[in-house]
Amino acid sequence: MTGDQGTRGRVSVVTPVYNGAAYVGRLLESVLVQTWPQVEMILSDDGSQDRTVEMARAFQEKFEARGYSLQIVTGPHKNASAAINRALPLVTGEFLVWPDSDDALAPESLRRRAEFLRANPQYQCVRSLARYRYEDGSPAPRQEVMERGEGEELFFPVLWGRSFVCCGCYMLRCEAFFSIYPRRRIPEYDVGQNFQMLLPMLYAHRCPTLQEALYTVYVRPDSHSRRVLTQGEEAAKYAAFEALVDEIAGICRVSVPEERLQIECWKRRRRYSLRKRWRQKREAAAELWWLLRHGDMGIGSAVKEAAELLGGPRLRRLWRSLRDWNGGLFGRRGKGGGR
Repeated sequence: MTGDQGTRGRVSVVTPVYNGAAYVGRLLESVLVQTWPQVEMILSDDGSQDRTVEMARAFQEKFEARGYSLQIVTGPHKNASAAINRALPLVTGEFLVWPDSDDALAPESLRRRAEFLRANPQYQCVRSLARYRYEDGSPAPRQEVMERGEGEELFFPVLWGRSFVCCGCYMLRCEAFFSIYPRRRIPEYDVGQNFQMLLPMLYAHRCPTLQEALYTVYVRPDSHSRRVLTQGEEAAKYAAFEALVDEIAGICRVSVPEERLQIECWKRRRRYSLRKRWRQKREAAAELWWLLRHGDMGIGSAVKEAAELLGGPRLRRLWRSLRDWNGGLFGRRGKGGGR
């Protein structure tokens, strides 16, 4: 098995990294202790200004001794999706994973997922659960929804944030992935590299979930994704995600009207949330009205949202008090009427 099908049995681990000298060693160590025999590690440095590349190169002999390969590619700083694109042409595996540079794979992580795909050729991808830890190893709250019984049709649950996008949990068949991206390039944006990797696969293929935590996410308060954004930065981020999802919808050839409406509703919900948070009342009201007219929000919810948007939290608290008071009053009248 060669070409886009990859070398049979090999798992390609692709990881973009930027200024990760303090933690990239943890990921590489977790790759070295995998119980799956065929692994290639491709680390793509996105123009780090610290000792990331030096730290990674120190692992070369360890990988050789383990019988794994380690390739390190470098380029100017741009974004994570550009770093991934530098690595994809080097992928030679049958299966593909792309963990974050500051997280870790459980020792059985690659084996459990690869064995599942080997045993179930009807599936082109699979995912596991994750555990969340602080840097000191203590448990951290989950950052995403991880519930049982979500089914296998995951495109819209992941898009809407109703299911998890946690990148290190997923494994894809290279043949299926590169049939979507035959040029071995994903769309490059400053946001959402996991959407580019995942959503086209999830639109085309069912994805089952192994009910095991095979990946550890380390929660760091200084993470780039946790930085507080200015209003302008947040607006630009939202706009970039919309453009990205539009491009992904084109890649997926989404043409069913109901599906296109769901994507538009996703955009409008996000816009409403942003306008509301920044107290842009007129713009928020317009988005709220659109959601109501297109059936994405019920009249009761819309009234509550409008009360908070136009009257502020005090009006909403008053509305709740009146509702509770009326409910109690009506309840007492009901008891009296029964005597």
